[in-house]
Amino acid sequence: MRRLPPPGDASGRVVVITGGSSGIGAAAARAITTLGGTVALVGRNEERTRRTAAQLGAEAFTADYGRLHEVRDLAERLLERYPRIHVLANNAGGINPRRERTVDGSERTLQESVLGGFLLTELLLPRLLETAEGEPAGSVRVVATASAANLGGRIRFDDLDVERRPWLGGWTAYNQAKLANIALARDLARRLAATGVASYSFHPGLVRTRFGKHTRSFAVASALTGGRYGISPEQGAEPLVRLATAPDVGSPTGTYFTRLTADGPTSPQARDATVARRLRRVAEERTGLRPLRPGPPASTP
Repeated sequence: MRRLPPPGDASGRVVVITGGSSGIGAAAARAITTLGGTVALVGRNEERTRRTAAQLGAEAFTADYGRLHEVRDLAERLLERYPRIHVLANNAGGINPRRERTVDGSERTLQESVLGGFLLTELLLPRLLETAEGEPAGSVRVVATASAANLGGRIRFDDLDVERRPWLGGWTAYNQAKLANIALARDLARRLAATGVASYSFHPGLVRTRFGKHTRSFAVASALTGGRYGISPEQGAEPLVRLATAPDVGSPTGTYFTRLTADGPTSPQARDATVARRLRRVAEERTGLRPLRPGPPASTP
């Protein structure tokens, strides 16, 4: 059974962490800066992000993933600021208790947890590839925060915005999104297999954070345990810290980790390359990286 090796010296490494103003993102940033790394901390709330970054000695960047033009602006700022980027940690996202679409037209969970990170990855990819040219193979990485909730997910291309399925307090959309994160991470690994850039995803565990604070299930769990359910943000961040700093991950690119253990259980769709390719094409269309495919021709009267 393969496990993630301990963290390594992060001196000279530039790590971009989205969803970094609190929770496991902030905890990972703290650990990585302590290990000598340079962290670009990305969050949605400007005040909280700047405050957290100042406490950690990181640099703050703000972007609302519910607005894709802000993701594009974020990519431009990161590219201007950092001539080398060693790790992109796509950690942004969450669960939404109500059905809602963004200004870009996608269901909010799908956009904030999947499409935003996909777009940022594609826009930063040339810089990651450039960085990899001067580094040991596999040391430049894209890391996605996924979840064991993928096991309850199903990617339905006829209902990606979860309009035809029960909402279940946001869990239907969340489970699908986390499954999509794993599928896209594996698809990226296949695409970049010969480049030296690696791609991984992981489940952090059930963590005591702000995540899910508006959902009934988390409120009940918190009430029953006095807020003591789950592991600490520092424990939840441990897989991310190791994936960002270990000199050698010790597992093939594309691996999904449950906490520190490789090859965690996933939905069959997470291992389906055809599903992943189709999902990538949809993500490209929704984020504007690929023109929308024309619809069927109009029928003649």
